[in-house]
Amino acid sequence: MARSPAKTEPSDAQRVAKVLRDLRSTSTSHEMTILRLSEPISSALQTAKQTEPNIRTSDISNNSALDAPTPASLEADLAHYQELFAKLRFSYVEQVTKEKFIRAIVGDPPLIVTPQENADLEASNAEAKAALKALKSSVAELTATLESRARDLAARHERTERETALLRELPDRVAAAESAIARLRAEQQDQQHGGKPELNLPLAKTLALVEKRGAEVAELDRQFEQLAALAPRKRKEMERLQAELTQLEAKRVHSAAAAREAKRRKEDAQGEDDLEARGRWYRAQEQVLKQVLDVHA
Repeated sequence: MARSPAKTEPSDAQRVAKVLRDLRSTSTSHEMTILRLSEPISSALQTAKQTEPNIRTSDISNNSALDAPTPASLEADLAHYQELFAKLRFSYVEQVTKEKFIRAIVGDPPLIVTPQENADLEASNAEAKAALKALKSSVAELTATLESRARDLAARHERTERETALLRELPDRVAAAESAIARLRAEQQDQQHGGKPELNLPLAKTLALVEKRGAEVAELDRQFEQLAALAPRKRKEMERLQAELTQLEAKRVHSAAAAREAKRRKEDAQGEDDLEARGRWYRAQEQVLKQVLDVHA
């Protein structure tokens, strides 16, 4: 049964590239900008202007801040709208109260409110105010929680942007660090091994080199043994030649002395035939001895 090929683990560079792609896709699909956050407000205002062109908007709505919104302008808009809603609520309550009062007066029959009804209404108003106060407290807490979470998310987003920028630079830094490590390792090996390349060979080539060097050493040992066996004979031959050379040297000295003596006698005798013949003979002997000594030297 054939085995399925083993899955190769992705390298660090591939993992970094995958993380960068995921971050780019996430940041593209969830872009957090003031423009994106202000789109609901600006789109609602534009829709209102298109449907009711004669409607009057507030002065801050006509401001060009919506064309280029900023956090400060959005905060000012929020405060302005809160103030407008508070005034609108007060005006609504005042208008409803006046309308009820007028209807009670001009109604037929007129609406007479008893003290008990006022007490019941005050009690219900107190309950409604308490419920409203509780709702306001809950809304305030929720708003504070949302603001805190928004600040936290903004800080996390900024940190993510910084880390993403660092992550983009990380592959180049990793490649530079790996090349520096490889260079330092090579320099360290050169320093440890004295710059000899054969010390950096793998195991198989090292064993082959050791075997080759062993064969060379064995050949040198064999040659040394052969030369050591020839050494005594060569030494004896050298001693024999040295003895012959000593004898020939003595003969040469004797012949030279005899030649000098013959020359002296020849000069004294002024041309005696026997001395001249002996001189020629000694001179010939001297030449022979010189030739023999030169050959053996």
